[in-house]
Amino acid sequence: MGSSIDNAHDQQQEATEQRQAQAQAVATEAAGAAPVKNPNEEVITLDTPIVRGQQRIEQVTLRKPMSGELRGVTLADLSQMDVLALRKVLPRITTPSLSDHEIGTMDPADLFQCGLAVASFLLPKSAKAAALVA
Repeated sequence: MGSSIDNAHDQQQEATEQRQAQAQAVATEAAGAAPVKNPNEEVITLDTPIVRGQQRIEQVTLRKPMSGELRGVTLADLSQMDVLALRKVLPRITTPSLSDHEIGTMDPADLFQCGLAVASFLLPKSAKAAALVA
C-alpha cells in the first residue's frame, strides 16, 4: 500500500513540475514578444525635450485625429506637413497636450516626426499595406 501512495505522490509531483515548466515557457515567450502596436497611435521620442515648468516632455503620443479635429485645415496641407496646419491639429491630438507655442518652438526634426505621423494617419489601410509590401 505504501508503494501505491508513493507512486501517486510521484505522479502528482511530476504533473506539478510539468505545469511549472509550461507556465515558465509561456512567461518567457510572452516576455520576448513585442507589444501589440495600436495603429491609431504613434509614440514620438523627441530629440529635444520640451520643458514645461519643472516637467521635461521627452515623449509625445499622437492619436489618429477624428474628422472634427481637422477643422480649419485642409487635408492637402496636412499631407504636405504644412507647419501652420500641424500647429492647429497637433494640440488636439497629442498626449500630453502640447500648446501652439510649444509646437512653434519645437525642434524641426521633432516637428517633422510629428508631421510624418499625422500624414500617415491620413492614409487608407490599403495604402499602408501596399507601402509595407513594396
